[in-house]
Amino acid sequence: MGRRSTHTPQQLRELILDAAQDIIQVQGLPGLSAREIARRIEYSPGTIYNMFENLDDVVLHVEARVLEALDKRLSTLLQDGNPAGKVSRLAQAYLAFTHENPRLWNLLFEHHMPKEAALPPWYQQKLEGLMGRVEEALAPLFPPGREADRQRAARVLWAGVHGITSLSTADKLSVVTTESANRLIDDLVVTYLAGLACGGGAAPAPGMQAVEATPPVKA
Repeated sequence: MGRRSTHTPQQLRELILDAAQDIIQVQGLPGLSAREIARRIEYSPGTIYNMFENLDDVVLHVEARVLEALDKRLSTLLQDGNPAGKVSRLAQAYLAFTHENPRLWNLLFEHHMPKEAALPPWYQQKLEGLMGRVEEALAPLFPPGREADRQRAARVLWAGVHGITSLSTADKLSVVTTESANRLIDDLVVTYLAGLACGGGAAPAPGMQAVEATPPVKA
């Protein structure tokens, strides 16, 4: 049974998101329901719909927390180094993050909005902010006027990193190779940036071969 509200609206929103995140971390997305959230916070299910549009809205805000946590980690890795080293650090941090938070990370790809519902602008901005970290690392390789090329390169490179990460997190990388995910990511970064330089897509990256070996994350 629900209880009389003793929290401000903002506190109640955070309670709901905390409960939803805890459920997803333990049970995954299939375990999430308004009734289970309400049971944990000791409010009625209707309270959830007073705070959020629907359960999809709750999930999007949990996803936003995941994106913010990842962005916070990546934001500390761009201060020093050449483009190849910066991108490699970003990619390795992404790999480590997914292994630390597998169910929350999978939520970003398991959750699908209804066909008629578009992602809200604030959510798109968070996604673009993450891509902006990769673009920032690649910026020295692209002269002014090549912003579109830089954006495309960041997305192509990160799609490759995501593929390796997905196999590793799903414990399927061994089906493809005996190499560690860390090694594959470093190889991908160095090879892709070298290809950009050789193909005229970007300026040669200083220290292209200077990506430091990274301690392996279990694939």
